Amino acid sequence: PKRGGAELLFDGVKKHQVTLPCQPEPWDIRNLLKWIKQNLLKERPELFIQGDTVRPGILVLINDADWELMGELDYKLQDQDNVVFISTLHGG
Repeated sequence: PKRGGAELLFDGVKKHQVTLPCQPEPWDIRNLLKWIKQNLLKERPELFIQGDTVRPGILVLINDADWELMGELDYKLQDQDNVVFISTLHGG
């Protein structure tokens, strides 16, 4: 089967159930992206992360809503939140 898209950057794993470590401040998407880069990204992090955010062409959904409606990087994660990254870029 042909696989492509963002999951290739995560060792082909499409879905991750993660428990984030406790920290004094609430987790937000900004911290989550740093954590993902350090803990989950297996190769070519520049295809997923650019600066402290996702690179252009990656759609972020928080509980099925566009993250632009939720505060983007500043959104404070709640227990059981579902965060989805969808690559809208397609190879030739």
